This record gives sequence, structure tokens and C-alpha cells, in this order.
Amino acid sequence: MNTREVEQQKTAPSATPPNGRISEPVVEEDAEERKGLRKRYVFGVIGAIVAILLIVWGIKWFAYARVHEGTDDARVDADVVAATSKINERIDQILVDTNDPVKKGQLLVVLDDAVEQQQVRNAEAQLNLALANQETTTTQGTGGVTQAQADVTNAAAQVPVAQAGVAQAEASLKVAQAQVPSAQAAYDTALADYKRKASLVSTGDVAKAQLDSATATLANAAAQLRSTQDQVASAQANVAAAQSKVGAAQASVSAAQGGVTSAQGKLAQASDPSQVAAAKAQLSIAKQNLGYTHIYSAINGYVGQKSAEVGQTVSAGMTILTLVPDGPHQIYITANYKETQMKDMRVGQPADIHVDAYNATFHGHVESINPASQNTYALVPAQNATGNFVKVTQRIPVRIWVDDTNPDQPLRPGMSVETYVKVR
Repeated sequence: MNTREVEQQKTAPSATPPNGRISEPVVEEDAEERKGLRKRYVFGVIGAIVAILLIVWGIKWFAYARVHEGTDDARVDADVVAATSKINERIDQILVDTNDPVKKGQLLVVLDDAVEQQQVRNAEAQLNLALANQETTTTQGTGGVTQAQADVTNAAAQVPVAQAGVAQAEASLKVAQAQVPSAQAAYDTALADYKRKASLVSTGDVAKAQLDSATATLANAAAQLRSTQDQVASAQANVAAAQSKVGAAQASVSAAQGGVTSAQGKLAQASDPSQVAAAKAQLSIAKQNLGYTHIYSAINGYVGQKSAEVGQTVSAGMTILTLVPDGPHQIYITANYKETQMKDMRVGQPADIHVDAYNATFHGHVESINPASQNTYALVPAQNATGNFVKVTQRIPVRIWVDDTNPDQPLRPGMSVETYVKVR
């Protein structure tokens, strides 16, 4: 039987046998045909549904991708804080461990403070010594000023006395000078009388006894004149001496005033607060160093890493603990977008953040855009002015704040995320 005969046999109405029963081969063929039709129908429906879903998803994806710029070069970031020592000292206690939660102001590390305690005591002793020296020198300076002022008073009191001596000497000088004319006149008279009588004696008109009397009178008048002149000279010397005493008294006043100035300078020097201020500054520094033996947490967060152990000597600036913040405004996303994606990106644009760890999507916004590419901050930045330059698309770091954090899905620095910023 050829193929055509078989098909005609299948399509031709089957004759009912005389006994009224359909042959079993024909029934089985019809059942298989109906079953195949149902399968093709089901598969067609499923295919149509899948195609519709793919078209809907594709349209939705295209519409989303058309207005968003995305990148998988992104990670969760935070401004981690290093708990460091400000002094060189040995660690005495570490009160927290890795992964422990900490609060702002919580004591984390205690350093050995034996040396710092001694420095505080030494600074306090130096301050007390400076205060004692200041008090002593101030007292001495005050006494010196008082004594110098008394010397000025005494010296000033001697000036009127000296001036009175000058006035008295000048009065005596005037008296002595007043006696000179009469003595001079008596001498001139006695001299003239002597000359006249000497002439008369030579002619014999007068006795020699009268000449002797005139000679004695002349000698007496001359002596009187010399005495008067000597008194004038003595009075002048007394005036000069009195005037020098006035000068000496005035010089004593000036010297005493200079002593007052010197004493006041010493008092000012004794009252100078610089030494006490320096001692107070040293005490303040010593107390600060003592305070630096206790290291406190600057943030609320967790201990991310412990970099030192008890008994280890740390230097100033050395990191002992690394603290990771846990506040909602301290965790952010750093997404490195290609420079070709930055055309329409602006601060404030909304962003979707897909976190790989939770397979969940968070929402945020662009907080800032870095002013330079990643390569700019490299230890050895690329130098494009070379002969073998190869153009490489640069990436610009974009900071994204997370707006809807979930305590049940904490974002930890270093997590991988995908970000999509709506730019249109």
C-alpha cells in the first residue's frame, strides 16, 4: 500500500462493521491526532505569552535604559575614622575588639601614663616656683620703689636748705661789698694825708711825728681795706659753695628720681607674667599629653580593624583602630561612570542602587560629582604627551547618597552595587 492510499484510508469515513464496533487501530490514530493538536495549541499559547512578556519587558527595559545611565563599577563607601595616638607611648589597655559597636565619646584605648603623670607634677612644681619668685620679686620691687621715693623726698627737702644758704651767702656778700667803698675812701684819705705830710716833712714845715702818725693811719686804712676785700672774697666763695650745694641737692633729687624709675622697672619686671604664663603653658601641655593617654571614639559605628595589641609601643599618628560609621548619612555609594556617560548627569538626579548582597534595590540621589577622573589621583598619573599614547576611556567618581536605608539590610563599605542614574 502506497502513501496516498494510506492517507485516503485515514481521511475517508470509516465504515461501521456489521457488528457495530470501530476497529481499535482507527481509534488510537484519532486519539493521537487530537493529543498532538492540544500540544501544539498549548505550546503556541505559551510561546505567544512568552513573546508578549519579552516584548513588554524589552519595551520597559528600553524605556528605562533610555533615561538612565548605569554602571557596575560601584561600591558602598564610608568616611572611615582612624583612632590614632597623639603621643609616643605603650598600649596599656584596648577596651574593644574587631566588629564591636562603639558610641561617640566611648573610651577605646588606654596608654601607659606614668611618664605623663610625672610631667604634670613637674610642670605644677615649676608653676608654683614661678609664682613664688614673682611674689618675692614683686615684694622686693615694691620696697625698692618705696625707698627710692623716700630718697627723692629727702633729696628734695635739701634743695630749699641749700637755696637758703645761697641767699644767706649772697646777703653776707652784699654786706661785705657795702663796706668796701668806705674802707676804700678811708684808705684814699689816709694815703693823700700821708703824701701831703711827707711833702711837708721834706720841706721842714711839719714835724716828722705827724708823718709817723699819717703813716700809721695809712697802714691801718690799708689793712681795713684788705680786710673788707677779703670779706667780699670770702662771701663770694660762700655764695659759690652755697650754689654748688644747691646743684648737689638738685643732682641728688635727679639721682633719687632715677632710682625710683629703676625700682619701678624692677617692679614691672617682677610683675611680668611671662614666666608664670610659660609655666602655665607647660602645665597645660603636660595635662594635654596626659589626656592623650585615653583615646575615645569620634563617631558612632563599629570597630572595623584592630591594628595594634596591648603592650605594643605606638608612635604619634599611628593607627590603632579603624572605625566604620553606621549612620544613615555617613554611608554613600561611589560609582565610577565613564566620561561618555557624564554628559547629562547632574547633582540631585535620582538614582537606583542594586545591591548584589541582598539582590535588592535602594533609592538615592547624586550628591556630588568629582572634579577629576580616577587616573588624576593615581600615584603615577598617565602622561599623554608620549609617542605610544593609547586613548582609554576615563571614569569619573560620582557620589550617591542612599535615601531609603533599611536596618535589616545594612550597607557595609566595600559591597558591590550597580547604580542607575536618571539623567533625562
